[in-house]
Amino acid sequence: MQNDPNECCGFIAGEKVSSTKLYRMTNFSASPSRYDMDGKEMIPVLNEIDDRGWELLAIYHSHTHSPAYPSATDVRLATWPEAYYILVSLVDHQTPVVRAFRIVDGNVTEEDLGVV
Repeated sequence: MQNDPNECCGFIAGEKVSSTKLYRMTNFSASPSRYDMDGKEMIPVLNEIDDRGWELLAIYHSHTHSPAYPSATDVRLATWPEAYYILVSLVDHQTPVVRAFRIVDGNVTEEDLGVV
């Protein structure tokens, strides 16, 4: 991944379940164990998504040294219940693990993830 050893993060937007655009965001924390999207960078991206009539389909980030499962911090900071949270584990760089979740009111549910 491009930001390794730091976590990467971003948005995936589109219509319904069809992703149209990936937005790579800056990890303001520049940390291998945490990500914070830069608010100044987020605002124009969220405005573009809204202006195009798209939905914020997913929020993604990597875990560089832990499994692809939401951490307690990920769950606490999950603010878009309608979005998928996609996590990429880079524990084994040769075989990254990608998983998708819904996080609603602190409850984590794994969702099927397909690539077409």
